[in-house]
Amino acid sequence: MDLSFLTMSEWLGKPAWMWGMFLSVVLALMAFDLGVLERRRRSRLAPDDDGVMGVGQSLWLSAFYIAIALIYGVWVWFTLGRESGMAFYTGFALEKALALDNVFVISLIFAFFAIPLKLQRRVLLWGIIGVIVLRAIMIGLGTALVTQFDWVLWIFGAFLLFTGIKMLRSGDEEHDFSNNRLLIWLRRHLRVTDQLHGERFIVKKEVGGRLRTFATPLMLALIMVETADVIFAVDSIPAIFAITQDPFIVYTSNIFAILGLRALYFALAAMVHRFEYLKPALSLVLVFIGLKIFYSQLWGKLDPAISLGVTLSLLAGGVIVSLIKTRPPVSEPPTSA
Repeated sequence: MDLSFLTMSEWLGKPAWMWGMFLSVVLALMAFDLGVLERRRRSRLAPDDDGVMGVGQSLWLSAFYIAIALIYGVWVWFTLGRESGMAFYTGFALEKALALDNVFVISLIFAFFAIPLKLQRRVLLWGIIGVIVLRAIMIGLGTALVTQFDWVLWIFGAFLLFTGIKMLRSGDEEHDFSNNRLLIWLRRHLRVTDQLHGERFIVKKEVGGRLRTFATPLMLALIMVETADVIFAVDSIPAIFAITQDPFIVYTSNIFAILGLRALYFALAAMVHRFEYLKPALSLVLVFIGLKIFYSQLWGKLDPAISLGVTLSLLAGGVIVSLIKTRPPVSEPPTSA
């Protein structure tokens, strides 16, 4: 069978085999995580265990995902060149850092709906599947806009500057989901059960002698999680388009950063209070990338190494300062009389 057309045909500027290889890696990672690791973990559970992933497991699995992303970045570097490799690592680091803020909002959503830990894994699973699809659509639209209208980058730059400065000035935001317009609309237009029904998103209940379809609070939590990701993507996608306009690099760096979010969530949810200085660092990164767009449009392309170095330095600085400033005080040993 002649498969040469796979190497000849292109989709969004890259050969079909490259997209196919990337999707194969993503599917293999998800199958390994959800199939092999999940079944092995559940088979070892005690009868009274709720099946929640521990912090240690969460960190190890997240480190595995990061290692795979770094190895993939090496392949990008040697296959597509230094500039593409730098752009991949910059986009991956930026999206991974932005995901920390996303974790905080997701944890508040779960708390609002009183979703127990053992059910949060299911929401996160379907949430990541939804992210893969939604990011593809949003990045495809962004690519079409940037390709057809070069001036869109000016709008991206101004938006990133505005967002970064606003984040610096606003500090931590309060999230009151009881007044959320989307949630109010959903409750008004959907039949919603008062209680959870295990892992089910939709249930059938008899009302007036007829079976009616009801959404469960788990379904509302999933919709809110997906909506939160779309809102965060409005920041992250313009930011990475400022780094590179290659849709392959934009999409692969985004998805690799998000794939490990489910694994990292249970550790971050318990440690998110330790990263209070990461948000100002993210704000500075967005301001820097916004300024980079204006510089590139006026004077020419900035060396990708500078973008990667500044991004990693700011994010690492935010993490280090956070860990130092939020370090628990060392208790002094009692003095002997």
